[in-house]
Amino acid sequence: MKKFMMAALGGTIAGAVLSTQVAAPLMAQETKQPDTVYQQLDLFGDIFEKIRQDYVEPVDSKKLIDAAINGMLSSLDPHSSYLPPDDYADMRVQTRGSFGGLGIEVTQEDGFVKVVSPMDGTPAADAGIQSGDFITAVDGESLMGMSLDQAVDKMRGPVGSEITITLVREGEQEPFDVTLTRDTIKLTAVRGRHDGNTVILRITTFNDQTYPNLEDSIKKQVEEIGGMDRVDGFIVDLRNNPGGLLTQAIKVADAFLDKGEIVSTRGRNPQDSERFNATPGDQADGKPIVVLINGGSASASEIVTGALQDHHRAIVVGTKSFGKGSVQTVMPIQGEGAMRLTTARYYTPSGRSIQSLGIAPDVVVPQPDQPKADQKAEDDKAAHQMTSEADLRGAITNDSMTDDEKKQAEDERAKAEEAAKRRLDDFQMSYAIDLIKGLSALAPEMQGEKAAAAPATAAEETKKN
Repeated sequence: MKKFMMAALGGTIAGAVLSTQVAAPLMAQETKQPDTVYQQLDLFGDIFEKIRQDYVEPVDSKKLIDAAINGMLSSLDPHSSYLPPDDYADMRVQTRGSFGGLGIEVTQEDGFVKVVSPMDGTPAADAGIQSGDFITAVDGESLMGMSLDQAVDKMRGPVGSEITITLVREGEQEPFDVTLTRDTIKLTAVRGRHDGNTVILRITTFNDQTYPNLEDSIKKQVEEIGGMDRVDGFIVDLRNNPGGLLTQAIKVADAFLDKGEIVSTRGRNPQDSERFNATPGDQADGKPIVVLINGGSASASEIVTGALQDHHRAIVVGTKSFGKGSVQTVMPIQGEGAMRLTTARYYTPSGRSIQSLGIAPDVVVPQPDQPKADQKAEDDKAAHQMTSEADLRGAITNDSMTDDEKKQAEDERAKAEEAAKRRLDDFQMSYAIDLIKGLSALAPEMQGEKAAAAPATAAEETKKN
């Protein structure tokens, strides 16, 4: 039976461990268990028939069975579920990198539908939906009491049709409505760009296109900068990345690691445990790496982050990640549907599970609220009104710099002012870029210190011998 391993999006899991002290009671329990199971199946059959015969309106028997199956799976944890044929087909399309919808990843928390993250360049992102928002109604119909799959079905519809969702957001006193137009979501899994000599890789999801996109983006950005020798470092932006395919997460982490474990998975049976190791070759050529994460970074994103953090290959910046440490296997079943079942937990190279804990960044950098337009205008006005020595009447000139040096100083000041403006747009990214510049500036000096230390060490060894 073909299985698709996935490290899918968020939520939390509550587990219970049953312990037994002696073998005899356990054996007695196992002896009684079959009778109990058949009794429960008989009970299910009785209820099923009662509903078919006595419910106030005729019901579809297939829908009843599907709902029962999904209820059984969803009772296990937030990520196990039944995929009817249509949903299974949609999932396979999504993992290939194209699907229809709003471009929003959701989970269920305390009975409420919670946004894990909007996807870049989708109707949800364009409408300003944020990670952490709660969706309480769709087209005026409350989602309370619905399963997650039922709520998602309400948000699906023909491409081009409008949908109004009601949101509850922290900091807002009242719920508010947002109207979106459903669209075909075509994902570019990795978007590359560069800021100065820093390569920025924005990874939005982990589908079949992620690693090929990553390779192409690295190659293109390094060429535009003028070669790897001129690259200061890399920023891997995993903010609001809800996860995806486990296989792609392993390949992305492997792209920046030369050796060592990337992730291990441990299932119910010890023989099902697996360990995935890096292969030789670092596509960043040993350059400094900063990984950006936040509360919307889940699952596959956390696998990549944990691997690079545990191997001290990257500095992790941002806020705590989502905390999903389980792996789902999608198993095709009869009737062209599938079952998504949690089959393992995953562990970072140091052996830690991030389930319900998340990954703590090395440097905590919250994203500040955007200043209001009127406040920004006041700050800009105040900045322009400030004076310096050069503005004072009769100030003497600087005689220590040539005209070319003065021009260079002006250019550097302009770049610094541009960097300050960038902090208002994306403070976390600006921090990461500044950190890469600092690490890059230290690198040549550290290499020099190592080179200088090597002959001295050799000389000492000669004396000892």
